[in-house]
Amino acid sequence: MGKLLFYFKLVLVFLYFQSIFGQSLGISENGRYIEKADGTPFFYLGDTAWELFHRLDMKEADHYLKNRVDKGFTVIQAVILSELEGLSVPNANGDLPLLNKDPKRPNEAYFKHVDAIVMKANSLGLVMGMLPTWGNYWSSLSEKDIIFTPETAMQYGLFLGKRYKDSGVIWILGGDRNIRTPKDREIVEAMAKGLRQGCNNQQLITFHPRGPGMSSDYFHDAEWLDFNMYQSSHGQHGHDNGLYAAHDYALEPKKPTLDGEPRYENIPVGFYFKGTDPKDRFDDYDVRQAAYWSVFAGACGHTYGNNNIWQMYAPERKSVIGANIPWYNAMDVAGAYQMKHLRTLVEARSFSKWIPKPELILNSMEVKGEPIRAVLATDASFAMVYSPSGMAFTIDKGKVSGANKKAIWYDPRYGVSYHLGTSDTDGIQTYQPPSSGRGQDWILILENTDLNLPMPGFN
Repeated sequence: MGKLLFYFKLVLVFLYFQSIFGQSLGISENGRYIEKADGTPFFYLGDTAWELFHRLDMKEADHYLKNRVDKGFTVIQAVILSELEGLSVPNANGDLPLLNKDPKRPNEAYFKHVDAIVMKANSLGLVMGMLPTWGNYWSSLSEKDIIFTPETAMQYGLFLGKRYKDSGVIWILGGDRNIRTPKDREIVEAMAKGLRQGCNNQQLITFHPRGPGMSSDYFHDAEWLDFNMYQSSHGQHGHDNGLYAAHDYALEPKKPTLDGEPRYENIPVGFYFKGTDPKDRFDDYDVRQAAYWSVFAGACGHTYGNNNIWQMYAPERKSVIGANIPWYNAMDVAGAYQMKHLRTLVEARSFSKWIPKPELILNSMEVKGEPIRAVLATDASFAMVYSPSGMAFTIDKGKVSGANKKAIWYDPRYGVSYHLGTSDTDGIQTYQPPSSGRGQDWILILENTDLNLPMPGFN
């Protein structure tokens, strides 16, 4: 019996490490997307759970992570030294992250809790997008909160890199702050250097700027920055975050890019700026629109956010920015479900082949400046067009290869596809989506019929 138990534990350990090593990630040769160790594309579909390590116990974290796996997420973004009293209020187990707020003195009890959550996430197939610290602890924008110097940032980065070098982790520096002074830059660069050393260059690193902002404004040429991240933020309905993706896509050297913090579901539109209406909140359409605009403009993935989840709001906690739904209920709102349909689409139609092709749209009936965006496969085997309000558009079918062309409507609300028709003509064609108006976004897939590709999603 003892030997059987030993072998059972050995198998569990093997499966655990297999799941971790399977998370090894790199950048594709063409510099456009993230890929797994075996060269297959990795679609970054993130969720912002900034207060995960700080506010949830292990049972709650387990519940949250399993929910996110079920909804198709691949990355969980969480902060080790968190924003909301992260240095002064203990975590769910009663532990603070640092002794005397000293980055050179990490509290082992706190980090064991972080370890357990990272291990659980990896075992479920999730990658952790780990922020070593929220930005107010290093940024000159909030001098009274600063605890880092370049020296301690280097040491802290080295500590984290060594501790999690064998885990499925992407490192996200910045923490909602931009570079304002040479000292700011020095601290961030030092932390990146420590992480690089600690993990033996085995993990990806990016930078999460203050919004609206782009990491490429500060670090695009930095060797340690593997891919760009932008924050399109929470300013207004219809804010075209695809413009950020298009900006980064045009840069040299080529690096992948994505929106690490777009408009959150259920957050008041305009954030908490003076004059905003607290009853006007972003809904599933807003978050869906941001996701498709960004990816169709060249982003290598997308991050979803919910105002109640990033802060792990619960009735016994102070509400920040109008949070009003407990995190455990907010996990199942419409927008979170619909992110899975984006992943279904990109995996069904070879995301690694996508090239943004705005010139495919010969004419469109845009509403309020909301752009209709298009992508074309590198081998021209398919094209896809995202119409954010169900407005008609005109394209040249001849841009897609093959004698016969199949047209499909894909519904991003439900992940359902409908066969529109197949024809042997290559002319210029206008397409009218099945419905129009706010919330009535549609994707047209036009593809080479001879390839006999399966219909994406439900049909």
